[in-house]
Amino acid sequence: MKRSEVNRIMRNADDFIRSYGFILPPFAYWGVDEFRKRLADARTIVDNRMGWDITDYGRGTFDKLGLFLFTVRNGKASDLPKGRGMLYAEKIMITRIGQVSPMHRHNLKAEDIINRGGGKLVLTLYMPDAEGHIDRRKEVTVETDGVVRRLPAGGKLVLEPGESVTLLPGVWHEFVAEAKDVLIGEVSTVNDDLTDNVFEEPIGRFSDIEEDEAPLHLLVSDYDKFLGKA
Repeated sequence: MKRSEVNRIMRNADDFIRSYGFILPPFAYWGVDEFRKRLADARTIVDNRMGWDITDYGRGTFDKLGLFLFTVRNGKASDLPKGRGMLYAEKIMITRIGQVSPMHRHNLKAEDIINRGGGKLVLTLYMPDAEGHIDRRKEVTVETDGVVRRLPAGGKLVLEPGESVTLLPGVWHEFVAEAKDVLIGEVSTVNDDLTDNVFEEPIGRFSDIEEDEAPLHLLVSDYDKFLGKA
Protein backbone atom coordinates (compact mmCIF):
# COMPACT_ATOMS: atom_id res chain seq x y z
CA MET A 1 0.00 0.00 0.00
CA LYS A 2 1.10 3.55 -0.62
CA ARG A 3 1.36 5.85 2.39
CA SER A 4 -0.97 8.28 0.63
CA GLU A 5 -3.63 5.55 0.54
CA VAL A 6 -3.09 4.78 4.22
CA ASN A 7 -3.48 8.49 5.05
CA ARG A 8 -6.70 8.68 3.02
CA ILE A 9 -8.12 5.60 4.75
CA MET A 10 -7.29 7.11 8.15
CA ARG A 11 -9.16 10.33 7.37
CA ASN A 12 -12.20 8.51 6.01
CA ALA A 13 -12.21 6.04 8.90
CA ASP A 14 -12.11 8.81 11.50
CA ASP A 15 -15.13 10.47 9.85
CA PHE A 16 -17.00 7.15 9.70
CA ILE A 17 -16.26 6.32 13.35
CA ARG A 18 -17.34 9.78 14.51
CA SER A 19 -20.59 9.46 12.55
CA TYR A 20 -21.58 6.71 15.01
CA GLY A 21 -20.64 8.74 18.09
CA PHE A 22 -17.35 6.95 18.82
CA ILE A 23 -14.30 9.18 19.37
CA LEU A 24 -10.76 7.83 19.20
CA PRO A 25 -8.39 8.59 22.13
CA PRO A 26 -6.04 11.61 22.00
CA PHE A 27 -2.93 9.63 20.98
CA ALA A 28 -4.70 8.69 17.74
CA TYR A 29 -4.03 12.19 16.46
CA TRP A 30 -0.36 12.50 17.35
CA GLY A 31 2.03 13.05 14.48
CA VAL A 32 5.49 11.49 14.32
CA ASP A 33 7.17 14.41 16.12
CA GLU A 34 4.57 14.39 18.91
CA PHE A 35 5.02 10.65 19.37
CA ARG A 36 8.78 11.01 19.64
CA LYS A 37 8.46 13.85 22.14
CA ARG A 38 6.09 11.91 24.38
CA LEU A 39 7.58 8.44 23.90
CA ALA A 40 9.03 8.13 27.40
CA ASP A 41 5.55 8.45 28.90
CA ALA A 42 3.80 6.49 26.15
CA ARG A 43 5.72 3.22 26.10
CA THR A 44 2.53 1.25 26.83
CA ILE A 45 1.02 2.48 23.55
CA VAL A 46 4.08 1.38 21.58
CA ASP A 47 4.96 -1.81 23.44
CA ASN A 48 1.36 -3.09 23.46
CA ARG A 49 0.77 -2.08 19.83
CA MET A 50 -2.13 0.27 20.48
CA GLY A 51 -3.23 2.55 17.65
CA TRP A 52 -3.89 2.58 13.91
CA ASP A 53 -3.78 -0.67 11.93
CA ILE A 54 -4.69 -0.82 8.24
CA THR A 55 -4.02 -4.11 6.52
CA ASP A 56 -4.32 -5.54 3.03
CA TYR A 57 -2.84 -8.81 4.33
CA GLY A 58 0.14 -8.29 2.03
CA ARG A 59 -1.94 -8.80 -1.12
CA GLY A 60 -2.21 -5.18 -2.28
CA THR A 61 -5.99 -5.31 -2.83
CA PHE A 62 -7.32 -3.49 0.24
CA ASP A 63 -10.81 -2.91 -1.19
CA LYS A 64 -11.25 -6.66 -1.71
CA LEU A 65 -9.11 -8.19 1.04
CA GLY A 66 -8.49 -5.86 3.94
CA LEU A 67 -9.59 -4.38 7.23
CA PHE A 68 -9.31 -1.13 9.17
CA LEU A 69 -8.55 -1.51 12.88
CA PHE A 70 -7.68 0.77 15.78
CA THR A 71 -6.54 -0.83 19.04
CA VAL A 72 -7.91 1.43 21.75
CA ARG A 73 -6.46 -0.45 24.72
CA ASN A 74 -4.38 -3.58 25.22
CA GLY A 75 -2.58 -5.43 28.00
CA LYS A 76 0.49 -7.64 27.96
CA ALA A 77 0.40 -11.29 26.92
CA SER A 78 3.03 -11.98 29.58
CA ASP A 79 0.44 -11.17 32.27
CA LEU A 80 -2.00 -13.86 31.11
CA PRO A 81 -0.24 -16.77 32.88
CA LYS A 82 -0.17 -14.70 36.08
CA GLY A 83 -3.94 -14.18 35.99
CA ARG A 84 -3.63 -10.57 37.06
CA GLY A 85 -2.94 -7.23 35.43
CA MET A 86 -4.51 -5.72 32.31
CA LEU A 87 -5.72 -8.93 30.68
CA TYR A 88 -8.04 -7.36 28.11
CA ALA A 89 -8.08 -5.41 24.86
CA GLU A 90 -10.49 -3.31 22.83
CA LYS A 91 -10.57 -2.49 19.12
CA ILE A 92 -12.76 -0.51 16.79
CA MET A 93 -12.82 -1.75 13.19
CA ILE A 94 -14.42 -1.01 9.85
CA THR A 95 -15.26 -3.47 7.11
CA ARG A 96 -16.45 -2.07 3.81
CA ILE A 97 -18.89 -3.52 1.29
CA GLY A 98 -17.09 -6.09 -0.86
CA GLN A 99 -14.12 -6.27 1.52
CA VAL A 100 -13.27 -9.63 3.12
CA SER A 101 -11.45 -10.20 6.39
CA PRO A 102 -10.07 -13.67 5.60
CA MET A 103 -10.57 -16.95 7.41
CA HIS A 104 -8.44 -17.17 10.56
CA ARG A 105 -8.38 -18.22 14.19
CA HIS A 106 -6.52 -17.35 17.39
CA ASN A 107 -4.62 -19.65 19.72
CA LEU A 108 -5.06 -17.55 22.87
CA LYS A 109 -7.50 -14.73 22.27
CA ALA A 110 -11.18 -14.98 23.11
CA GLU A 111 -13.15 -12.13 21.58
CA ASP A 112 -16.56 -10.57 21.30
CA ILE A 113 -17.20 -9.24 17.79
CA ILE A 114 -19.86 -6.53 17.96
CA ASN A 115 -21.83 -4.87 15.17
CA ARG A 116 -21.69 -1.24 16.32
CA GLY A 117 -23.67 0.12 13.39
CA GLY A 118 -24.18 0.22 9.64
CA GLY A 119 -25.16 -2.85 7.65
CA LYS A 120 -25.24 -6.52 8.57
CA LEU A 121 -22.02 -8.25 9.59
CA VAL A 122 -21.90 -11.75 8.11
CA LEU A 123 -19.47 -14.26 9.64
CA THR A 124 -18.57 -17.64 8.18
CA LEU A 125 -17.68 -20.00 11.04
CA TYR A 126 -15.98 -23.36 11.52
CA MET A 127 -14.91 -25.28 14.59
CA PRO A 128 -11.32 -26.57 14.87
CA ASP A 129 -10.41 -30.24 14.69
CA ALA A 130 -8.01 -31.91 17.14
CA GLU A 131 -4.99 -30.40 15.36
CA GLY A 132 -6.53 -26.93 15.13
CA HIS A 133 -7.35 -27.16 11.42
CA ILE A 134 -10.77 -26.36 10.00
CA ASP A 135 -13.32 -29.08 10.72
CA ARG A 136 -15.64 -29.03 7.70
CA ARG A 137 -18.20 -31.38 9.26
CA LYS A 138 -18.53 -30.42 12.93
CA GLU A 139 -21.48 -28.30 14.03
CA VAL A 140 -20.56 -24.78 15.12
CA THR A 141 -21.65 -23.66 18.58
CA VAL A 142 -21.21 -20.03 19.63
CA GLU A 143 -23.00 -17.55 21.85
CA THR A 144 -24.58 -14.36 20.54
CA ASP A 145 -25.17 -11.94 23.40
CA GLY A 146 -25.26 -14.85 25.84
CA VAL A 147 -27.63 -17.00 23.77
CA VAL A 148 -26.34 -20.29 22.31
CA ARG A 149 -26.48 -20.50 18.50
CA ARG A 150 -25.84 -23.63 16.47
CA LEU A 151 -24.85 -23.60 12.80
CA PRO A 152 -23.66 -26.19 10.31
CA ALA A 153 -19.92 -26.17 9.52
CA GLY A 154 -19.27 -23.13 7.34
CA GLY A 155 -22.60 -21.62 8.32
CA LYS A 156 -23.29 -17.91 8.02
CA LEU A 157 -23.95 -15.99 11.22
CA VAL A 158 -25.62 -12.63 10.56
CA LEU A 159 -25.19 -9.89 13.16
CA GLU A 160 -27.54 -6.93 12.98
CA PRO A 161 -26.45 -3.60 14.51
CA GLY A 162 -26.24 -4.03 18.27
CA GLU A 163 -25.67 -7.79 18.15
CA SER A 164 -22.44 -9.58 19.04
CA VAL A 165 -20.87 -13.03 18.99
CA THR A 166 -18.36 -14.57 21.38
CA LEU A 167 -15.56 -16.45 19.60
CA LEU A 168 -13.44 -18.66 21.82
CA PRO A 169 -9.84 -19.55 20.93
CA GLY A 170 -9.65 -21.90 17.97
CA VAL A 171 -12.94 -20.95 16.28
CA TRP A 172 -12.31 -20.17 12.61
CA HIS A 173 -13.99 -17.02 11.31
CA GLU A 174 -14.20 -14.79 8.26
CA PHE A 175 -16.44 -11.76 7.92
CA VAL A 176 -17.88 -9.32 5.37
CA ALA A 177 -20.31 -6.41 5.40
CA GLU A 178 -23.72 -6.74 3.81
CA ALA A 179 -25.92 -3.85 2.57
CA LYS A 180 -23.77 -1.11 4.16
CA ASP A 181 -20.27 -0.63 5.57
CA VAL A 182 -20.10 -1.85 9.19
CA LEU A 183 -18.51 -0.36 12.29
CA ILE A 184 -17.24 -3.28 14.37
CA GLY A 185 -16.27 -3.37 18.02
CA GLU A 186 -14.00 -6.01 19.50
CA VAL A 187 -13.60 -6.74 23.20
CA SER A 188 -11.13 -9.52 23.96
CA THR A 189 -8.43 -10.96 26.09
CA VAL A 190 -4.98 -9.48 25.42
CA ASN A 191 -4.38 -9.04 21.71
CA ASP A 192 -1.13 -10.14 20.05
CA ASP A 193 -1.29 -9.62 16.30
CA LEU A 194 2.38 -10.50 15.89
CA THR A 195 1.98 -14.16 16.91
CA ASP A 196 -1.67 -15.04 17.60
CA ASN A 197 -3.21 -15.03 14.11
CA VAL A 198 -3.46 -18.30 12.21
CA PHE A 199 -4.76 -17.86 8.65
CA GLU A 200 -6.25 -20.55 6.43
CA GLU A 201 -4.20 -19.23 3.49
CA PRO A 202 -0.52 -18.19 3.72
CA ILE A 203 -0.96 -14.43 3.90
CA GLY A 204 0.66 -11.64 5.88
CA ARG A 205 -0.93 -9.82 8.80
CA PHE A 206 0.50 -6.36 8.02
CA SER A 207 0.85 -4.27 4.88
CA ASP A 208 4.06 -3.32 3.10
CA ILE A 209 4.09 0.48 2.90
CA GLU A 210 5.46 2.49 -0.02
CA GLU A 211 6.50 5.88 1.33
CA ASP A 212 5.15 8.30 -1.29
CA GLU A 213 4.30 10.97 1.33
CA ALA A 214 4.77 11.60 5.04
CA PRO A 215 2.58 9.62 7.45
CA LEU A 216 -0.45 11.41 8.81
CA HIS A 217 -0.33 9.18 11.90
CA LEU A 218 1.77 6.12 12.65
CA LEU A 219 0.48 2.60 12.16
CA VAL A 220 1.29 0.06 14.87
CA SER A 221 3.54 -1.59 12.28
CA ASP A 222 5.43 1.73 11.92
CA TYR A 223 6.54 2.02 15.54
CA ASP A 224 9.85 0.21 15.25
CA LYS A 225 10.75 2.04 12.02
CA PHE A 226 9.95 5.58 13.15
CA LEU A 227 10.39 5.36 16.93
CA GLY A 228 13.07 2.68 17.31
CA LYS A 229 12.87 -0.55 19.24
CA ALA A 230 12.64 -0.45 23.02
